[in-house]
Amino acid sequence: MQKERNHPAGLPYLFFTEMWERFGYYLIIGIFFLYMTDTERGGLAFDRKDASDIFGTFIALVYLTPFIGGLLADRILGLRVAITIGGILMGLGYIGLSLPGPTAFYTSLGLIILGNGFFKPNISTLLGNLYNEPKFKPRKDAGYNIFYMGINIGAFICNFFAAYLRNAFGWGEAFIAAGVGMFLGVIIFWIGNRHYKHMDVIKPANPEDMGVGRVFGMVLLPAVVAGFLGWSIPGNVFGSDSTDAFIFGALPVALFYVSLLFRLKPEDKRPVAALLSIYGVVIIFWAIFKQNGTALTTWAESYTDRELPAAMVAPAKQLGMVQDVTLTKDTITLTDEQFRAVKDADGKVAKTYDFPSYYRNLPRDHWPEEGGTTHLLSTEIFQSINPFFVVALTPLVVAAFAFLRRRNKEPSTPGKIFLGLLITALSTLLMVGAVYAGGNGAEKVSGWWLVGTYGVITIGELCLSPMGLSLVSKLSPPRITALMMGGWSLATSIGNKMSGVLASLWDSYSHKASFFWVNCVVSLIAALAILAMLKWLRKIVAEHT
Repeated sequence: MQKERNHPAGLPYLFFTEMWERFGYYLIIGIFFLYMTDTERGGLAFDRKDASDIFGTFIALVYLTPFIGGLLADRILGLRVAITIGGILMGLGYIGLSLPGPTAFYTSLGLIILGNGFFKPNISTLLGNLYNEPKFKPRKDAGYNIFYMGINIGAFICNFFAAYLRNAFGWGEAFIAAGVGMFLGVIIFWIGNRHYKHMDVIKPANPEDMGVGRVFGMVLLPAVVAGFLGWSIPGNVFGSDSTDAFIFGALPVALFYVSLLFRLKPEDKRPVAALLSIYGVVIIFWAIFKQNGTALTTWAESYTDRELPAAMVAPAKQLGMVQDVTLTKDTITLTDEQFRAVKDADGKVAKTYDFPSYYRNLPRDHWPEEGGTTHLLSTEIFQSINPFFVVALTPLVVAAFAFLRRRNKEPSTPGKIFLGLLITALSTLLMVGAVYAGGNGAEKVSGWWLVGTYGVITIGELCLSPMGLSLVSKLSPPRITALMMGGWSLATSIGNKMSGVLASLWDSYSHKASFFWVNCVVSLIAALAILAMLKWLRKIVAEHT
């Protein structure tokens, strides 16, 4: 007799499709900030503030377009076609980043942004559909945790490829590898087509639903107009033109989701209201979490002792993970006391004759003899710590919740989200400790501070992110599930943009502990907000599961 499956047959194919898609995406995310601020190896030589703003805007728009992709998949394209279009566009965008010039750079970012809009909400929806079968429904949370582990396997291995390729060859080769990974994911997706094509059904619209044309006319066109007005306002309302444009442009989309409460059937209004409340709170989580690509990358690059133990140098070099710096004076980029590149009156990067800037805040007893080489762990490898912990801890978290479930003590899905926000607040306190340990940047500190911070926030992430995806799948009215997945992505988008806004303020804090204290306080406020709604949310979840 054939053993009864615990999970749908399509799960492995969606797992590996998402793994390779995330391989490509997180490969470019791991080096994107470094590429934009690089002044010596063919990077774009952007100011750190401008790079943070572009980074935040990019990762925000990447998660804003799923609103469009979810809508088109629900009403016109179907899930599988939308996922395929998205994967192809992203693959082309990743490879396009290898081309020189600002036109290729911004065009490629546009392709990635559009592609993610078609891909991201719809593969999560397809997975949720597979678990809507009665025999799999009790394991939906576990299924999303497994799926989330696939995401992070891709995010873990990609940075080793990125480090090797950019150190051995250059930035362009690393970007091309991201594109190859994405196209591999599309191929795997279609190999598994027979396992989920029966769940890709375009649902008929109800009379009260807005048509696609009406949505574009009443939501997207106003969003574009509002974004243009935000960009055109003299001066800045929220700190930069791009932030003004994004926030103004996001308002019509956010209002569209709120308007659902007035147009849905009475039985659908409470679960959608619960989801909108969750969306509002998790914005804060993403605003803190997504600083791994900006503020924490800055900390790893300039404030962390990255020297490798002698025993690790040879194997690390084989993997391309080593960045060598030599203690000898040469012409280098001139940087100020916060390691920002100094530019002359013409906007060109200023140069000076000195030792490499890495040694500036390294204790003298850690310096080699003049002419000696220090073997450093490449900065982007720190981006693999979080996905490593996700892969390592996911089975433990799943097992822990299963253990509690058998004893009828498992927290509700909203309860897990509360725990995730509380743990996120705790993670920022480790970075406060790191700042004080290094005398506010006077000396480099151990990389274990970052390891510990990523470890703690990963536990928070595992309590929140896959649970949020699961909650959207549980509570969404069936005909607008992909659209509500787009709403989760909208919340992620706004949080991502806020992460860029917060990171762009890094240089304005003379004492860096204040930066992390602000992160801690906003995380605690979000946790208290979800705690205040917990009883109401539990009741709604119980009614719809």
